[in-house]
Amino acid sequence: MDKELAPARTRHDRRRTLIGLLFLATAGGLSVYSVFLRPTYSGASLDVAEAHRQARDGSVLLIDIRRPDEWERTGIPDGAHAIDMRRPDFSGALLAAAGHDRARAIALICARGVRSAKLGERLTAAGFENVLNVPEGMLGSSAGPGWLALGLPVQHHAGHSE
Repeated sequence: MDKELAPARTRHDRRRTLIGLLFLATAGGLSVYSVFLRPTYSGASLDVAEAHRQARDGSVLLIDIRRPDEWERTGIPDGAHAIDMRRPDFSGALLAAAGHDRARAIALICARGVRSAKLGERLTAAGFENVLNVPEGMLGSSAGPGWLALGLPVQHHAGHSE
């Protein structure tokens, strides 16, 4: 091998090794997140098509817990009630929507199932007895394509939450 090419080849090999290690670290980090850190809900869940069907027939109270700016961008799932989870009176607003029945089936939907999983755990701990998660969310997740991708109907956001 030509002695003048050896340093350049070594730099190139080091660069490739560093890029490979960076790729592996990123892939490993994503795996750790999806297995250990991504919120999971210990209760039951519904796919978006079933959530829509049950919301329309009244067997579940579907609650869109996203922010108002998200509702304005995408609309609200047909048959859902829009209650921003950041409201200081969220539990009270949810109870009112459920007719003050803590045993009522309540399905939570957000963008990708992360917030709904976290909130589902908190609501269950707070005494709500039948909380369901819609892990696909509006935009899709590893659980499925999501409400919008399936072309399920949405309602225009009227500019207020319940």
